Amino acid sequence: MIRRRSGNQCGRRRERLFSNACLIPSIIGVLIFFIIPFIIVVYYSTINNAISKEYVGTENYSKLMDNMAFKTAAKNTAIFTGIAVPLATVLSLMLAVMLERKIPGKSLVRTFFLSPLMVPTASVVLVWQVLFHNHGTVNQIVEMFGGEPVDWLKTSKGQVVIILMFLWKNLGYNMILYMSALCSIPKDIIEVADLEGASTFYKFVHIKLRYLSPTILFVFILSLINSFKIFREVYLLTGNYPAKLYMLQHFMNNTFQSLDYQKLSAAAVLFSLVMIVVIAVLLIAESFFGKDVEN
Repeated sequence: MIRRRSGNQCGRRRERLFSNACLIPSIIGVLIFFIIPFIIVVYYSTINNAISKEYVGTENYSKLMDNMAFKTAAKNTAIFTGIAVPLATVLSLMLAVMLERKIPGKSLVRTFFLSPLMVPTASVVLVWQVLFHNHGTVNQIVEMFGGEPVDWLKTSKGQVVIILMFLWKNLGYNMILYMSALCSIPKDIIEVADLEGASTFYKFVHIKLRYLSPTILFVFILSLINSFKIFREVYLLTGNYPAKLYMLQHFMNNTFQSLDYQKLSAAAVLFSLVMIVVIAVLLIAESFFGKDVEN
């Protein structure tokens, strides 16, 4: 009995050593490509330049906060993210709940919302230019109904254009994630609620939303990350210095081209801290609302 127990312990020890050894390549990759570069960025944000490397503390951050281009970029990015991300999260959930029901043309609707994932970015931008140009299709329709044409891409109305583009590209993928989560909700709980005479609204709020809370968090974070990738579309639409659509990605790209690494590093560190705080708040909220489901 003792030999068998010692043999089992040795076997578990070997399995543990093997599993830890398998993690080493991943740990090395994370160190080389993520942790060490981030430490270097933090270091560059605290020196005056890459040649003399004199430590200046938070001076680069102070200059960054006084920079008008950075303020404009941060404001435009906050407005876009604050509108587009909640809309992408809520609308895709509504689509998933709608497609969960037996409605005609369900597969056609699903295909329609998934098709943007297969379209190249350059083609999307070309279509949007045709639609929202100063003499484009949308303005022609507006003029047909007696309205005044709008220069969509060179005024504050440009936020509407990129929000619509963001939703068009991301709703389908988010919808599939929600549909998968809805299928994983235990059917017996729904059946008990039906037997008790629960309404559709009650079942959605008190049962489905509870089980969907991890997926809602994941979709929100994914949409948040994708919202910062809209730079490609805006850049192709308006160039390096758009009048009303100047985003943080524009600021970082232009700062990199001017070789101002200290300003770029300070902006990257501030951006990372904001993202860490936002994601931490979301994780705390999800753990609070989803704890009864786990129990």
